Amino acid sequence: MKKLLLALLSCAILTPALAADPIKARKDVFEQYKKTVGPMSKVVKGENPFNKDEFAKMAAHLDELAQQPWQYFTPGSDKGKTDAKAEIWSKPAEFKAAVDSHKTEVAKLKQTAAAAKTLDDIKPQFGAVMKTCKTCHDSFRAD
Repeated sequence: MKKLLLALLSCAILTPALAADPIKARKDVFEQYKKTVGPMSKVVKGENPFNKDEFAKMAAHLDELAQQPWQYFTPGSDKGKTDAKAEIWSKPAEFKAAVDSHKTEVAKLKQTAAAAKTLDDIKPQFGAVMKTCKTCHDSFRAD
């Protein structure tokens, strides 16, 4: 009886994880990216005023987001409605390097934004983050 109960409990715990849609999960995170990077870009371009504290909050949120979507590029999640290129799975070392570079640059942006006194202090590092986005999109995303 204990073994049956343990097996049922294990199934109950694992079922939601197995049922999750990794394509939807990563798209949801990237949608949050857009909602964060968009306003940051407007500030950097001078379209919106620079508020040091608000920009630092956005940079911290972006750093949180930068940790999330990669876990959803699971085997088999290249099938279905996705913009992910097959290279993510055929060149995993290159994909990991691109992800690691992005995470590093976003972490630097978080630090830079927290210490910045002016927008000019932030612009170069924001540009470095955007470069990692472009590099990854060029190599691993079908537009």
